[in-house]
Amino acid sequence: MTEIYKDQEFIEYVVKALVDHPEDVKVTRKVDEMGVLITLDVHPEDMGMVIGREGMTAKSLRTLLRVIGAKNNARVNLKINEPEGSTRGHHRDEVAPVAAAETQAPVADVVAETVRPVYEAPKPEVKRTLDDVMNDIRL
Repeated sequence: MTEIYKDQEFIEYVVKALVDHPEDVKVTRKVDEMGVLITLDVHPEDMGMVIGREGMTAKSLRTLLRVIGAKNNARVNLKINEPEGSTRGHHRDEVAPVAAAETQAPVADVVAETVRPVYEAPKPEVKRTLDDVMNDIRL
């Protein structure tokens, strides 16, 4: 017989209220030396609702679980499993080969064109004298 604990029951209730496919929500609970691990499985279309914008919904769920755990003197963590068939994270890997096949260009050339640096260091400012600044103002 499977026992349902308060933390497991809570997360199941909240997630089922959030998603479009509540029948696909599966919550499992595992206890080990690190504490309680609650694992959440949802329908692939519902992942966005569970994660939330910038991960805020998932972060809130984890915070509430920690509060419940603190009340019961237990450390509770939430793991959200990525469902099968999910395309999250695979899009970037597939862009370059598809573009290379369409243009008949080598993959390395296509990757070099599509990859942009995430961070560009600021260019050092040229030190100017007071006379240079005053000359600019007078123009």
